Amino acid sequence: MRVKRFSTGLRATLLAIFTVTVFVTGTLAATEKVLHNFQSNFRDGFNPDAGLIFDGSGNLYGTTFYGGPTGGGTVFELTPKAGGGWTEKLLYSFIGGSTDGLFPYAGLVFDSSGNLYGTTQSGGAYNYGTAFELTPKAGGGWKEKVLHSFNYPNAATPWAGLTVDSSGNLYGTTPFSGPYGGGTVFELTPKAGGGWKEKVLHNFNGSNGKDGASPVAGLIFDSSGNLCGTTLEGGTYGYGTAFELTPKAGGGWTEKILHSFGGKGDGSEPRAGLIFDDSGNLYGTTSSGGSDGYGAVFELTPKAGGGWTEKLLHSFIVNGKNDGNSPVSGLVLDSSGNLYGTTQYGGTYYVGTVFELTPKAGGGWTEKIVHNFDSNNHKDGYSPVAGLIIDATGNLFGTTYSGGTYGYGTVFEIKP
Repeated sequence: MRVKRFSTGLRATLLAIFTVTVFVTGTLAATEKVLHNFQSNFRDGFNPDAGLIFDGSGNLYGTTFYGGPTGGGTVFELTPKAGGGWTEKLLYSFIGGSTDGLFPYAGLVFDSSGNLYGTTQSGGAYNYGTAFELTPKAGGGWKEKVLHSFNYPNAATPWAGLTVDSSGNLYGTTPFSGPYGGGTVFELTPKAGGGWKEKVLHNFNGSNGKDGASPVAGLIFDSSGNLCGTTLEGGTYGYGTAFELTPKAGGGWTEKILHSFGGKGDGSEPRAGLIFDDSGNLYGTTSSGGSDGYGAVFELTPKAGGGWTEKLLHSFIVNGKNDGNSPVSGLVLDSSGNLYGTTQYGGTYYVGTVFELTPKAGGGWTEKIVHNFDSNNHKDGYSPVAGLIIDATGNLFGTTYSGGTYGYGTVFEIKP
């Protein structure tokens, strides 16, 4: 059974590659190209909720929540063709039941050996989702293995993807389980003799007015080995938190709340994770809050004497068609220090945008809409609910949940 969604759903599938030129305030801003249109034909996945990752050869990998021969979602690869365009290949189609996962909501991560890891929201031995591994076969193709079946009331029903450390351990979050019902942070560790062991590192207790609750995004490591993330709810004001988990010398982890979001005037309800810049500052989005209540981009800066200072870099506003709103995905940083992200709604056609935030020389940030998704031309995708990735030349790649030639979502590229 599918849990609560953030996106609206129409349909979409595979066909043309096209180019659309977008103008912002009279200047050429960006060129968007759809690399793949998903379709509901039992041979393709459709409705991708998650973003993409690259391998070392420039191939793209992602998941779709639905589709494939059994309808339970897919893992796909897009490979660039020598003469232009991209070829899609399904690496795996989920079948559910007691032995396999079902409905992958989150994206993927590679380990140092080239194996892919991810999660599913449902399926597995207890029907509370799985963590899975895809291993490339010597003769071609990929082999899937379920590493862990989640089970309520422990960590259950993961919405977010996994983070891998240098030792090959996997870390993630679940939003609703644990003894307090506020969700968990978990670790999966490979056993010497085979298999994996799950350990809950933290149980969120949002009912105490201090801790966060309902983490729906993944985690990142800082340079000291601490884990950082967000919760959708909880904290001092009930509007979510940014938190840090620090490993103890004798074992276990200590949680610290870096910021409790305060609602309108501050951000609220962060649905996405965090990123670091080279100076150790954290950046993220909130799906609501800000000056108009339609979401914000924030920065958390560590103080010299301890603690963190939060600053809103941009509040999304509903001012006609000039801004996006409701960002439910995270950010990506380019080599010049500019931030890029997506909004699920807003923009010229009210169905989402790609935006850029550029730091000003004298302080502050300037927002620019890089692309307005268009639900009217049946070529462009719309309703992006995942974040972006950036290649070495500054091109942006992402997915839309809906739209495209068949209405079931797209993979797109934007050349700024």
